[in-house]
Amino acid sequence: MSGKEMRRRGAVARLFRVSSIVLVAVLLLRYAVLEASVFPADCKPLLADGPEGMCLAKWALVQLFMQQRLGWVSLVLGVLAFVSRRRPVAWGGWLCGVAGLVLYSFDYAAVGAMLSLLVLARDGTQARRGEDQPRGEPRDGLRVEGLR
Repeated sequence: MSGKEMRRRGAVARLFRVSSIVLVAVLLLRYAVLEASVFPADCKPLLADGPEGMCLAKWALVQLFMQQRLGWVSLVLGVLAFVSRRRPVAWGGWLCGVAGLVLYSFDYAAVGAMLSLLVLARDGTQARRGEDQPRGEPRDGLRVEGLR
């Protein structure tokens, strides 16, 4: 197994591991906290009314998926990552996309996550250094001789 193949497998394993942790955390947040009615039901509807304690936490959490904000964040990060090819931005877009898919923001989160995943799936070392790029004419890599 070559070093390049080992790096690629390590990157895939890291992507799977981190994504699994985020997915489990968000699923627990949705089903064990939000839908299990852990937060009080009689919270004041506006922040100006002075929410406190658990109501403040509930308000902050609900703001993530109101008007699909988490999905929009994933989409913006995904587009930025796709255009700039920056892996840290792609990680943000991917993880926000995973969270958005679970937390009611799936429309934009799906697109942002896929754009980010395209950047994460790309082999970063080859893209940065231009390795494995054919030198000279395209026919040189195929070992095709021209007509004489």
